[in-house]
Amino acid sequence: MAADIDEQPAGYARLLSAANAAEIARVAAVIAERRPRHVVFTARGTSDHAALYGAYLTEIRLGLPAGLASPSVVTLFGARPDLSEALVVGVSQSGGSPDLAEVLRAARASGALTLAVTNAPDSPLVGVAELSVDIAAGHERAVAATKTYTAELLALLMLVEGIRAGDGVLPKAEREALDTLPELAARTLADGTPAQLAPRYRFARQLVTTGRGYAYPTAREAALKLMETSYLPALAFSGADLLHGPLAMTDPEVPVLAVVGSGPGGRSMGEVLPRLGERRADVVVVGSADVPGATRLAVPEVDERYAPLLDILPMQRLALALALTRGEDPDAPRGLKKVTATM
Repeated sequence: MAADIDEQPAGYARLLSAANAAEIARVAAVIAERRPRHVVFTARGTSDHAALYGAYLTEIRLGLPAGLASPSVVTLFGARPDLSEALVVGVSQSGGSPDLAEVLRAARASGALTLAVTNAPDSPLVGVAELSVDIAAGHERAVAATKTYTAELLALLMLVEGIRAGDGVLPKAEREALDTLPELAARTLADGTPAQLAPRYRFARQLVTTGRGYAYPTAREAALKLMETSYLPALAFSGADLLHGPLAMTDPEVPVLAVVGSGPGGRSMGEVLPRLGERRADVVVVGSADVPGATRLAVPEVDERYAPLLDILPMQRLALALALTRGEDPDAPRGLKKVTATM
């Protein structure tokens, strides 16, 4: 897991290379020409969080309605939604889950434009999709996905911005901003604070993660990493939803990891953090600025669209360190394997 985490800056650079960027641009240009009316993502597990990020990007940057499909609608109930004017995107590290392939197969039969975003270009998911994007993350050793998650995020970001451009090619300013990500990721990973923080939560019984907008997928992914490596019950809420009831469960014994960026989503967390303070919750903020009363996992300040590519890195480090502190083996989570096939 540590090796996979450390490879992420190089993975960003690889995906941004001329060859991979050109292939994503080609796919983006095809989608832009087809002009879908809405976008439906289908995914499981960690990839579901990347898909949620893609949905935020789609609605905010492209102005198209977007949502996440429930594969069981197709695989268990036999429904065949009319997706004739949709772009349907399957996001999967392995591309090997039969239910995701079946969703794309049914969508394509109904007339949808289908796309597979995966780390396995020879997978069944790619076989049923009209278009595909290789996230080029390389072999992932650990069961807990880290570098494939961030590669999915970056691939989706490049894809959406390419569609927005119309011809698939990223604008010069966008490309220059993205080219800084490998160095920023390396700088973020060099910070030893997550490992220093882990002993503080060795005996925690539960934990809450929260964020809004682009940060919400990060909160969900962080919770999953903590659950699958440390077996620590972790509940993820949007900052808004946290105030609608779950806030009551927070207290000094329930740590809260809050992702607070510098854009609209991060600013809206200004309503949430004081309420957590009233509950005397143990708050750790992931962000570029200090928050009174909270410990900070520092990340560089970037456009809020890019922040998920950096915010998750100290969370991954924390999950790894916490698992080791609690005497667990994060490379072999009990009951889990790398590819989970569901129907």
